[in-house]
Amino acid sequence: MPISARSLNGPQDTGREYRNLSAPRFGITHLVNQRVPMRDGVNLMADVHRPDAPARFPALIAASPYPRQMQDLGAPAGFIEAGATDFWVPRGYVHVIANVRGTGGSGGTFGFFDAQERRDMYDLVEWAAAQPWCDGNVGMIGISYFAMTQLEAAVERPPHLRAIFPIAATADLYDAASHHGLTSSAFITPFLSMMGLTSDRSDVFWRRNPVIAAARRILNTPRVHRKFATMNGEAAVTMMRQLLKLPHDPHPWDDLWLDTMVKHPLRDAWWEERNLLPLLSEVDIPVYLGCDWENVPLHLPSTFTAWKALAHNPNVRMALLGRFGLTWPWESLHHEALAWYDHWLKGADTGIMAGPPVRYVLPGADGWHADDTWPPPATYRRWALRADGALSDDEGVPGTREFLTLGAGLNRAKASAVDPPPMLTWTSAPLPGALDVVGEIELQLQASATAADTAWIVTLRDVDPDGAVTDVTAGWLRAGLRTVDDAASHEGAPVLRCEVAVAVPAGQPVTYRIPLVPNARRFAAGHRLQLVLTSDDQDPASPAIMDFRHASVGTSSVNSVSSGSRLLLPVLASSVS
Repeated sequence: MPISARSLNGPQDTGREYRNLSAPRFGITHLVNQRVPMRDGVNLMADVHRPDAPARFPALIAASPYPRQMQDLGAPAGFIEAGATDFWVPRGYVHVIANVRGTGGSGGTFGFFDAQERRDMYDLVEWAAAQPWCDGNVGMIGISYFAMTQLEAAVERPPHLRAIFPIAATADLYDAASHHGLTSSAFITPFLSMMGLTSDRSDVFWRRNPVIAAARRILNTPRVHRKFATMNGEAAVTMMRQLLKLPHDPHPWDDLWLDTMVKHPLRDAWWEERNLLPLLSEVDIPVYLGCDWENVPLHLPSTFTAWKALAHNPNVRMALLGRFGLTWPWESLHHEALAWYDHWLKGADTGIMAGPPVRYVLPGADGWHADDTWPPPATYRRWALRADGALSDDEGVPGTREFLTLGAGLNRAKASAVDPPPMLTWTSAPLPGALDVVGEIELQLQASATAADTAWIVTLRDVDPDGAVTDVTAGWLRAGLRTVDDAASHEGAPVLRCEVAVAVPAGQPVTYRIPLVPNARRFAAGHRLQLVLTSDDQDPASPAIMDFRHASVGTSSVNSVSSGSRLLLPVLASSVS
């Protein structure tokens, strides 16, 4: 089907007006299983999809541990993220889809975002630039892990890398694997298991499997394809969990699981090797960041830390998308990316750099919003966690509320009627007018615990007049890792060190600064704000955005929360109330 006749899912722009965009003019020539030599003699495997013309073209590299042979499958699955080949190649770009070291037939051992993988990305970029089908201008494309390899390449500064477009990237692996000391086991465990399963499969399995071929035909039919536009792609994590019991080679996948889940609970040298944030200060090529607001427990936090780390760079743009902004297979923002790469790789005047650098959807409101800075100017409104369960401007009668968290192995048949509840909820009165919350959010929690360590898991919710609940954002903190880096912190954005554990003084009040992942929401008139606090989200009744849950701290504790606690919300001046 000609690309002009195929509709791409998802939002394609951020409200900008484009001009001079490349039109589809070429057919596609496929060069599969190309060997890409690395400096240490290892070969990566890549598929090269190029225009069917003898000219040289800019190259867009998509690199990840996911099967490159499946990127055109059309499935709403979390590994179809390299972008639409049939969009890019007809418009005069070479789409290079490569497997990182130790995956998909590439040599060497997978290092999970380590320094070796960064060096490989440098070599991959320079290899592509030297090929007869490339004009020497190289960009990169793809979301999630594909976006992470873009940042890896950028910090290595290969001479021919002109610009990148890392949407839904993580720049610091620790922040994705451990949420301020709470292990994100619901994601990391199935991810590494799935990598082990897919990496064991041969090239013949992916390319000549009749079942896969039939699925490709069905999934790419327009009627089926359209249905994926409103599917929450993160739900595919559930599918990954179903496959956990299938056998796979334990090396290096189970070794990496032990490293991430067991051997390195605190920030240490292992994690710092996988932290690009300090290295982003050297990146001077154009960078287009972005994410969807719902990606709270995975890529959204790193979008903002990367933005700050790139503050020196004048050619950074950022887009923050609403619901279904990043469904699978990834096809959203392709027109925005085309304007970006036509500008930086082809020298066209597309209009992509016009206007404010930050553009975002405000869920609950219409249209795109724009600002020159992130976060946008706002006034912090302080909400008290009252002893009567209300969330309010005033504290009311001072007091405390308590809840219970239990570790495993207590040999208890069932809960007792005398048990405190497993979580606490505070709810505001209906709002008299709309409240636009945009930016960095903090819970200043005054609480005590009867254990030497516990967890604080916070979810901010929007409750409509009919009682329907929408989870907006969340924050997490292991109490023993509560130390704040005051030099890097300010109101609304505490920076937690997570390097040294400090025991909680049992029974004594402690003030915790818990950052919630920055977000945006118009809380409409008549809606109520709600805050939920628990210490263990393994209970299915507790909220968990994207169903990303955490390994339990394992302690049993009665946790008491003081009405002196405050939720700090950044409210735009344009809000009615």
